[in-house]
Amino acid sequence: MAFSVWCRAFKNGETIPTRFTGDGDDASPAITWGDAPPGTRGFALICDDPDAPMGTWTHWLIYDIPGDSAGLKEGIPPMDVVEGGAKQGLNSWPRIGYGGPSPPPGKPHRYFFKLYALKDMLGLPPGVDKRTLLRAMEGRVLGQAEFHGTYGRKR
Repeated sequence: MAFSVWCRAFKNGETIPTRFTGDGDDASPAITWGDAPPGTRGFALICDDPDAPMGTWTHWLIYDIPGDSAGLKEGIPPMDVVEGGAKQGLNSWPRIGYGGPSPPPGKPHRYFFKLYALKDMLGLPPGVDKRTLLRAMEGRVLGQAEFHGTYGRKR
């Protein structure tokens, strides 16, 4: 089996339900993964929108997720450190935690959830930005898995 990540609320490539967007509850979706590479000691997840008009928009950074975890529950609150010890970084608003899709009217955007299996915990403080997180992960990534959903507004 290959390292994989998925969401039960929507399948890969499908529309993200409103409750997980800025038009709904703005709740983070539950995410599950399996078959992490041997030696995985931690995980990091990045959710971003490459279709944003101002360039790739970061919606969620969560890292130092324990290596024995098999997923994230729905509705993780916007706190520095969450249940289990994972830390959240700054999204592009910039705020701590998950910020759901809220694109301008027009063509639906794609939202990628990228999970990284890491050979050790990063030890970063809460509140780092995406660039800092990616830099800290260099040389530590054992595997990557991803899925995406779409969301758009007509008006």
